Amino acid sequence: MRNVILTGFMGSGKSTVGQCLAMRLGSRYLDLDALIVSQAGGSINDIFARYGEPHFRQLETEAIRSISACDGLVVSTGGGAVISPVNRELLHAAGVVVNLTASIEEIAARLANDTERPLLREGRSPERIAAMLAEREPMYADADLRIDTTGKSVEDVVAEIARFLEAKG
Repeated sequence: MRNVILTGFMGSGKSTVGQCLAMRLGSRYLDLDALIVSQAGGSINDIFARYGEPHFRQLETEAIRSISACDGLVVSTGGGAVISPVNRELLHAAGVVVNLTASIEEIAARLANDTERPLLREGRSPERIAAMLAEREPMYADADLRIDTTGKSVEDVVAEIARFLEAKG
């Protein structure tokens, strides 16, 4: 099996769904942000603060390139991984791209107490989230499957992805 790559905005459920999907498929789970942190030797907040977002995005592209050589992974990406056209191309070459979405209200509620998101440091208002989502929507739409996780259990989302993969062969 090629890889299953989960994309989506912060708080859309990528990490939680990814871990459960990997268990269901008998695959290895990989959090791309955790890989970057491990390789860089500092948190995402540290990387942003010390080197800026462009440097983080470069590390992100390198990490995506490294998973392209793998098979059988379930990978959750960071919310901005799809911003780069190169990254989107690499992700599609690496496997099936599944985009998870959620309502603005749901995302705001899920991120309410999260302090580990450097791009939301200036605010987690629904308006800010809506603006970022609107900007990224065309990039998120470039997926093989899109699932709205709002009001769905993790198990339901995992089952939907599994059915899609089964039908795809």
